[in-house]
This record gives sequence, C-alpha cells and structure tokens, in this order.
Amino acid sequence: MNEFWNILVSGWRILLVVLIFISIVIIIVQRRDPIKTIAWISVILLIPLAGLILFFFFGRSYRKKKVFFRKELSDFRQVEKHLLWQNKHLIHNLLQNDPELISKIGAVKLLFNNSKAILTMHNKIDILQNGDETFPAIFDAITQAKHHIHIESYIIEEGKVFQQLKELLVKKANEGIEVRVLYDDVGSWGLSKKVIHELTKAGIEVYAFLPVRFPRLAQRINYRNHRKIIVVDGKIGFIGGLNIADRYWYGSPDIGIWRDTHLKIIGTAVHSLQLIFLTDWHFATDRLLSQDIYFPENKPRNRNIVQIIASGPDSDWNSIMQAYFYLISTARKYVYMSTPYFIPNESILTAIKTIALSGVDVRIILPHRSDSKLTYYGSLSYLPELLEANVSVYTYKKGFTHSKVLIVDDIISSVGTANMDLRSFDQNFEVNALIYDKEITLKLKQTYLDDLKHCDKVILEEYYNKPFTHHFAQGIARIFSPIL
Repeated sequence: MNEFWNILVSGWRILLVVLIFISIVIIIVQRRDPIKTIAWISVILLIPLAGLILFFFFGRSYRKKKVFFRKELSDFRQVEKHLLWQNKHLIHNLLQNDPELISKIGAVKLLFNNSKAILTMHNKIDILQNGDETFPAIFDAITQAKHHIHIESYIIEEGKVFQQLKELLVKKANEGIEVRVLYDDVGSWGLSKKVIHELTKAGIEVYAFLPVRFPRLAQRINYRNHRKIIVVDGKIGFIGGLNIADRYWYGSPDIGIWRDTHLKIIGTAVHSLQLIFLTDWHFATDRLLSQDIYFPENKPRNRNIVQIIASGPDSDWNSIMQAYFYLISTARKYVYMSTPYFIPNESILTAIKTIALSGVDVRIILPHRSDSKLTYYGSLSYLPELLEANVSVYTYKKGFTHSKVLIVDDIISSVGTANMDLRSFDQNFEVNALIYDKEITLKLKQTYLDDLKHCDKVILEEYYNKPFTHHFAQGIARIFSPIL
C-alpha cells in the first residue's frame, strides 16, 4: 500500500512539474508585457497548484487568437455615413476656431485611427454625481421612452434600485416599448433565473454577455463586459461608473457612500453609445439591429464636442489606454485623475512620473477604504515612486471613490467605465466619453477640487513609517497586481 502511495505521489509530482513547464512555455511564447510575464511565472513557481489553476482560468491570452472576433462598424449604414463625413471634415469644421482645442487635436486623430471613434459636436451633457442624481435621471428618461430602451451593465443586482428599474421596464414593455437588457454573467452572478423569467415574461429581451459555462469557463471568465450604457430612443444616453445595485445609491455599511460620476448625454454622441450597445447585442444574441429608427436625427443647440471610445479584447488597439497615455503625456498645466483601482502599466506610470517631474501639476485621488483588499494594497504599492516624482496623491475618506475621471488643462476630460488599471486596459470591454469642452471640463474640475476637501494628502515620510506588515501586504499585492 505504501509503495502504491509513493508511486502515486511521484506521478503527481512529475505531472505537476510537466504542467508547470508547459505553462511557463506558453506564457513566454505569448510575448506578453514583460512585467505580466514575470508575474505569472513567479505565481506559478511560488504557489504551483494554485498558480496553475489561476493561470488556466485567468491567465491565457486570447486576444491574438481573435476569440472575440472584431465587430466591424461597417455593418451599420448610419455609422458609415458618419465616418465618410468625418473623413472629409474632421478638425476643419469642428475645431478650427478654438486654438486650445487644436492643441489636443492629436487625441481626436488617435481615437479615430485606433478605434474609429466618431467626433460629435451637437451634444448636451449633464454631469451626474453619485446615485442620488444618476438613478432619478435614468428613471425619468426611461419613463419618457417612446420606442426603445437599451440597458447594458456589468453589475445588475437585486435590491431596491433594481426593483424600481424592473417595475419601470415592465410597465414600458406593456406599453409596447422595445426593452433590451444586456448584463455581464460574472458581474451579475447573483441575478436569479426567477427575476430574468419575470422580465422575459413581460416581453423584455434579456441576455448575458459571455455566459460562463464549463468548458468555456477558462477562456471567458477573464474577459468581462465592464460597460455601463443606457440608451433611450436613440436620443438620450447614459455612461459612467455606476452599476445597477443598491450600494451605488445607498452606500455600503463597511465603506460608506459610493462617490461616483456619470453622464447624461442628449445628441449625436448617443449614436456612438447606441452603436456599441448594438454591436455587443449582436455578439451576445447573433441578432443585428441597424435600422434607422435606432439612430434618429437629434441635434440640440448645445455644442459639447464628444468622442465615445470603446475598447476590449475584440479591439486591435488598447484605445482607452492609448487615450489616457496621450492626454497625460501631452499635458502642459495639470492632470487630475480619480480612480478606485490604480494598477497602471509601465507606459502610463512612466508618463505620469515624467510630466510630474517636468513641473505639471499631477493629482490622483484614490480610495481611503476599498471594496477589494488586494487591489487596494496593489494600488498603494505604487505610492513611493509617485510621491518621489512630485505626484500629489490623496485618499478619499467620505466613503468609497468609484469615479473614473481624467481632467487635463481646463480643455479636455474623460468620464467612463475604465479604471486606471491593467484589467481595464487589456481585458475588459470598456467605454469612455472624451469631452472636448472647456465648460464641462471646468465643472468636472470644480467637483474634483471639492472632493479634495474630503481627502487626506499622502505624505512620503508618513508612508514609510507605516508598520512592516503594511508594506509586506503591499509587496505581495504588487506581485499579483499585473494579473488582477
């Protein structure tokens, strides 16, 4: 019996060594970012069994294999017309009379080239702060719907917020309004079949994005739809950081109110949000909706210039990351950013430190308390090099800051779903609104400065005086940060 057991153990050890060797070869052959490569190899060697399981479910790269085939924009006639128009009139008609905006025109070209992001000028933007402004605005728009309601969210969680939304959607569906709901299967893991049945019974179309089912679990669980898009009648759109869950309105007992930023957009930029929703809908359902009714003419008098950026595993370029990099590295006066998770790649980290050392005022708001300990400590591990480069770092204490906001030089700002982290840059389906408008940017700046009143500034000496356990936890989190 002992001999059999020894043979079994020896066989298991040989198998484990073989699997480790094969996994490391795969990691090297995939030609990842060197930091991510080293991180995965370290995890597999330090904790072999757990590391292999993590790599199997979360580590394999499918971008180059095109598991998510690119959903070409040319499928949509309306978009084709916009693209043809933009090729002829890009910059000249929209930005020629504003020297400050001309200084950022590289961003427009970049995003048009890397993701076909359409520049739109006839928009009215309302900045919505936290759940108490965002959800009433969403519910009001849904109440006024005349033709269709499209909802896409990473998290849809049962509770008071969802119950109010569900009642509204059922009511509108009974009125003959088309209602479609797309949710991420991992983010909305707790959404019950009973609730989904109630929605579908009322005539609402409900689908999960990338359903997680074994054996496809390994290739799909690591690529999540983190987008938050709501489109009503093709005329009103919502985009930002708030998911559909009670904590985004009422806060959490452990970390307090959720500080977040959302946008309500009326105008031509809504067509871009609609396009992203419909391409995701096509991907999830294999049904293509491209009729003109979903892209109605809608040009308010306001001239807020907006470019909607989408990125994800189906994109040829990391367009949102490239946008962040361009805006940060070309800043001349200041860069203000707020993000709940700060785990940048080397390019973004270098850009931030470089402009700060050159004299640009760089400020970052991070959470004082977080909903994720691992990412929280991972974020803190970057503080010493940021502080030594003259970056001002603040921790928000009036609850949990979940805003994903970037503000540059009083000229340009970004609000959306992408965090300043590797997962948002490389693995999640994300969407941001880039706003080329001084008035909106100054409003976001003022809100940012108001938030700073509820922050503590991180002092380098105080950071180094933290207990050894604090620094050790950050070191461990730093090892895992490239694969979070």
